[in-house]
Parts: sequence; structure tokens; C-alpha cells
Amino acid sequence: MTVIGLTGNSGTGKSSVAKVMEKYGALILDCDKIAHENMAGGCAYDEIVSAFGKDILNSDKTINRKALGNIVFNDSQKLSILNQITHSKIAQRVKDEIAKASCKCVVIDAPLLIEAGLDAIADKVWVVTADTEVRIERIMNRDGISRQEVLSRFSKQTPAEVLEKKADLIIDHSQNDFEKLEKEIYNYMKKEGLLNV
Repeated sequence: MTVIGLTGNSGTGKSSVAKVMEKYGALILDCDKIAHENMAGGCAYDEIVSAFGKDILNSDKTINRKALGNIVFNDSQKLSILNQITHSKIAQRVKDEIAKASCKCVVIDAPLLIEAGLDAIADKVWVVTADTEVRIERIMNRDGISRQEVLSRFSKQTPAEVLEKKADLIIDHSQNDFEKLEKEIYNYMKKEGLLNV
């Protein structure tokens, strides 16, 4: 089994790459989804509420991710606190899932793969990139936020150049051509012996 650490900054199309890899037999461990499960009454819920207060809760006592996001994306210290709470719990879940897996390829889909130390679990690191303007447009359309809010998020992210230095493979997804992307990912997976179809 090969473990691929898949990362890329917001708006690069990392999720699209993961979907293609899943189509060709990879098991996808979506670290954002794991983090959300941990917040929704999972193992990180109490610590997050304790650290950020009850103002981040919806009326049904679930964590309002948008409210939490507004706090952490505007304060790097608070983002660091959130990451300290969640990273070790995510890493343990990823390790547990890998131990149970029986396929040729497991993908750790993590925007903070390097920052969380999850690259140490991976056999290879694939980094998805895209032109800045393309990323801005995608995020504005996806999240319904302003250009300024997108740029503020970008300022808190690890620069693409830093991620690329850790990469075994760099995938440029600047074009919105899913067919081209699918062929490219298929060929990478075939070359690495990762296809499971």
C-alpha cells in the first residue's frame, strides 16, 4: 500500500484531485471532514468550546464553523490554538484508518498536511497548485465571500513555494478542465502502480 499526502492551498482544486483518485480506487481520508466530525460532538468539541467560548455555538449547541472561522482567520494566535487542539486528534484517526485499509492507495487529503506533520505518515507528497487569480475566483464563487476576505485567508496560509519544496509531485490545476485533470491523475496513478480498478 502507498500513502499519498495530498495538499494544496485553498482554491487550488485539491478536492477535485481527490475525487479523481477515489474514482480509480484510492481510499480518501478527508482531514477537513475528520476535523468537522471532531467538532460536531467528537473528541475535540469540549476543548474547542473551552478555548473559544460559547459564542461559537449555534442554538442547538453545535459549533458554528463560520463563527469559529471568522475568529481564527483573523487572529493567527487563535488559529494556532485551534490547530493544536485538532492536529493530534486528526493524525491519530488517520493512522487508525491507514492501519485498517486494504487497498493499493490511501490518500491523506489535508490542506495542512505539512503543518500538521501528516507528511511524515505519507510515502509521497502531492501538492496541487493553481494561479492566484483562479484561486480567488473559485473561493469567491464557492464561499460567497469578498476578494478581500479571500486575500486575508491567503495571508494565513503557507506559501505555495514552501509546499512545493516538500512535493514529490506538483499538479497545476489552474485550468478548469476536469477531463484534462482526470487524465493527468490517471496517468500519475498508473505510473506509480496505484490504480485499483
